[in-house]
Amino acid sequence: MLLEALSATILGLALAWAAAHRLSHRLPDRVLVLPTGIAGALSGAFVTHTALGAGGLLLVLLGSAALSAASVSLLLRPAAGLRRRSATA
Repeated sequence: MLLEALSATILGLALAWAAAHRLSHRLPDRVLVLPTGIAGALSGAFVTHTALGAGGLLLVLLGSAALSAASVSLLLRPAAGLRRRSATA
């Protein structure tokens, strides 16, 4: 369980750092993005471990990566070029 939590933490940090590096213009400050990725990964590892039980480290890491990516994606802002005018304007 400790190995799963440590691996999920490192995976969440890596995913959040990659997203913050690649999408820095659409995400808030890294102070918010990095803990969100870690918390999402730990939550995903907990949920996956609870659902599947012990013994599936690869599946637990897959679940933690999915929830980490989903939680970081909730922080995305719309791109500046995608704004449309309303039909009445």
